[in-house]
Amino acid sequence: MYSYIVKVRGKTYVWGSDRLSVNLTWPLLLVINNDALGDPIDLGSEATGPGGQTSFGSLQPGQCWTVPLLGLRAVFANCQADTTLAGSTTWSS
Repeated sequence: MYSYIVKVRGKTYVWGSDRLSVNLTWPLLLVINNDALGDPIDLGSEATGPGGQTSFGSLQPGQCWTVPLLGLRAVFANCQADTTLAGSTTWSS
């Protein structure tokens, strides 16, 4: 497992990048936890193939969500104010 923290203001890539061109083909999971004292965020993903950008919805302060990264090149968060996300990746079996 790999864990990290990302400060979010505006559109911020939580995992991956808009400049990657390869989709993952193995089962990796990203766990995102929004800081309990932060602000709400909108989550979305990007894929290189058809479908492009997808919105997942909103994550409120203190909430956590797991994103399967299969077929994605990036996961991003958008926050109008400031918040901090804790992320961790793990393999799915």
